[in-house]
Order: sequence, then C-alpha cells, then structure tokens
Amino acid sequence: MPSPKINAGAPCWIDLMTSDIEQAKEFYGELLGWTFQSGDEEKYGGYVMAFKDGKSVAGLMEKQEDMADMPDVWSTYLLTEDADATAAAVSENGGQVFMPPHTVPDQGRMAIFGDPSGAAIGAWEAGAHKGYEVAAEPGAPGWHELHTNNYPAAVEFYQKAFGWDTTTMADSPEFKYTTLGAGNDSVAGIYDAAADLADGAPSSWHVYFVVDSTGDSVTVATNSGAQVLTPAEDTPFGRMATLADASGAVFKLIQNMPQG
Repeated sequence: MPSPKINAGAPCWIDLMTSDIEQAKEFYGELLGWTFQSGDEEKYGGYVMAFKDGKSVAGLMEKQEDMADMPDVWSTYLLTEDADATAAAVSENGGQVFMPPHTVPDQGRMAIFGDPSGAAIGAWEAGAHKGYEVAAEPGAPGWHELHTNNYPAAVEFYQKAFGWDTTTMADSPEFKYTTLGAGNDSVAGIYDAAADLADGAPSSWHVYFVVDSTGDSVTVATNSGAQVLTPAEDTPFGRMATLADASGAVFKLIQNMPQG
C-alpha cells in the first residue's frame, strides 16, 4: 500500500508526550500492533518512532522533568510548505506561537502553535521525514478532530492560517461541524464543543485510531490499564469509543472507517 497523499494544511503526523515511554510502548504495541525504534539520543533526544507493519505511524517522546506538571497528550501536526510563513500567519490570525519553527536534524522543521480557542496544534515542514506512511487502516490514525469552545473563530483560523478548504457538514443549534475537505476526501474536522466542555476546559485536538473491532480493542486497552471515557457506540461514521491510556493520554477508537 503506498503512503497516503498528504496535502499542505492536512494532518501528517502524530506524537505522544508521555510520562512513561516504556509503558506507552507496551500499551500501544498490544492495542494497535505497533513496533518501535529509538532514534539517536544526541540528535533526537530519545524520540521513538512507532511502526505498523513496517510503516511509520506515530512518534513517542518521554516528558522532561520540567514538563512533569503537564498531562500526557497526543498531538496532531499539520503539513506546511514553510513553517516560518505559517508561524507568521498564525500570529496574524489570532493564534499563538508556543514553540517557534526549528530544525529537526535531517528530518524537517517543526513548530507548535495555539489556535484562538486555546488548542495546541503542531506544524511540520517535511524534509526526509514526510509524515506517517499509513493512515485510515487498522492500527493507524484515521481521523483528527478539534473540539473547540470557539467554533467560528477556530474555523476561520484554520482557513486563514493553514489554508483549509472547508465544508460545513452540519450547522444547527444542536450540532455544528466543519471538515477539511468534503465527503470521503475529508481528513479532519472541527466540532463545536462549547456545550460539552466544562467551564474553563481548554479546546483540544483528538486522534482517532482505526481498529477492526472497537469492542475487542476496548477490552484489550482496559486490560492494559486504560480508562473508558465514552463507551463504544454506533454512529453514522463507525463504532467509536474514547479512552485514556494508562498514563492519562486521551485517544479515540473507530471501527469501520467509511470507504471511498
């Protein structure tokens, strides 16, 4: 299977900042069938690459001591052709630069931004590392979703700062949802979560992992120390569940991804 075609502005990579990298490797290896390879410690600071059937799907990084108070978290990165230009566009459109663009030796350039609703989002300017080599298949990321407390501002921000060509999927008082792309060509979504988020709760990006059976995968995850936040339920887009891994990082599972 060839690597997925990733357009500028689209999700291209994910990584996990974890308080226990060995536990994370064991957990996701059992749950998603991943194998792992550690990079050069001096160059990459212990960054671990995760693979599904020999193809890269994610990265893992153990938190440093000065990050001990931060929760474990999965992060999504959007592809950019010019990280510096994207940083300028982020600032011009109400976002924040949490980590300015910098070079990852031999691989590319990265940055971390904050959107106007407070959600952190990464950007990746590809060098040798182009992004994940498999997506929307069992054991790989299949969908990326922003839960935002400021839906109008978030939609406009991603349109202007990352060049998103968006489609309004739903626009009722009860449910508002915008996608990057349309129909089966869409790759990410923005959900108006203002009514769902607790007072003061930040907006955040969520990663969905594709599995063959959501029910079976929930059982595997809970046996490995995960907590179920939203039980498995059928939706028009597949059977979904929300969990927190053994260190508290939140992720979603989805079975039966729609096929084009």
